[in-house]
Amino acid sequence: MRPFSYESASDTASAVRLIAARGGSKFLAGGTNLVDLMREEIERPELVIDVRGLPTGGISASADGGLTIGAAATNTAVANDRFVRERYPLIAQAILSGASGQIRNMATVGGNLLQRTRCSYFYDLASRCNKRAPRAGCDALEGFNRYHAILGASEHCIAVHPSDLCVALAALDTTVRAVGPNGERAIPFEELHRLPGDTPQIETALSADELITAVQVARLDCARRSVYRKIRDRSSYAFALVSVAAVLETSDGVVTTARLALGGVAHKPWRASRAEQVLLGAPATSETFGRAAEAELAAAVGRKDNAFKIELAKRAIVDALEELASIGGAR
Repeated sequence: MRPFSYESASDTASAVRLIAARGGSKFLAGGTNLVDLMREEIERPELVIDVRGLPTGGISASADGGLTIGAAATNTAVANDRFVRERYPLIAQAILSGASGQIRNMATVGGNLLQRTRCSYFYDLASRCNKRAPRAGCDALEGFNRYHAILGASEHCIAVHPSDLCVALAALDTTVRAVGPNGERAIPFEELHRLPGDTPQIETALSADELITAVQVARLDCARRSVYRKIRDRSSYAFALVSVAAVLETSDGVVTTARLALGGVAHKPWRASRAEQVLLGAPATSETFGRAAEAELAAAVGRKDNAFKIELAKRAIVDALEELASIGGAR
């Protein structure tokens, strides 16, 4: 790890001033990703600005009945929150399916949104990686790519986003609040993360001098009937091969609300819009669920080690929807 300077921000305004005044700085909260990246010399900040002590750790019901989660809230606190577990169970399920209890105790929501890929070639300084070193090439294309993207990838990068929480948030009406030198702004969650294109090193819509302060989830009563399904190589502490966040509501056997997002398949949490279009207004049957899954994965591209993910994702979608249809999708 290279030497760096350290500052502790006393409030949000001072955090923004510090990072704007010195290029190459990074915010530090739980440090569960940044410290690893610094140790591997992938991230080399000259200044680390500690924002863990900022008053942005609250979890509360919004005025409209939705949910507001402060960026400094730990994953454990969110997963254990009663309002979250009752109104948005897939959020709690997603968090509890990822990492160890010790990491969840440290990791923050803001950091979770911004964690970088766990692609082995990204972490290996001897490998070519366009995300780590733009225009260097991508060794994952012809290398071991079992864990890599089947949707939205490019010839410049086929890495996947590692977060479970982000997949759950992608299935809901979520807004990210951020503040920078030019003031505050709201970012729709689907616009926060970027697909790789020819600039995979640019991962989000945030500027380098912006700080996430909160995540807001709109009131969505049907989210009480939701599920997070994660398929992985081992039963704990493993990143997803494929994951599904699903919300389903039916009336008289017909789908009236459907929200789906996939993880482990793309450079960003993948909102399954094509599948949702097939589901809406259709009978809540396994046949419909299968057609929805086929529609979503029609554009998928598999490589030598990960082509199996295409069929796996289809089956995971159907399985999650069948579970919701059988345990209370109807109103």
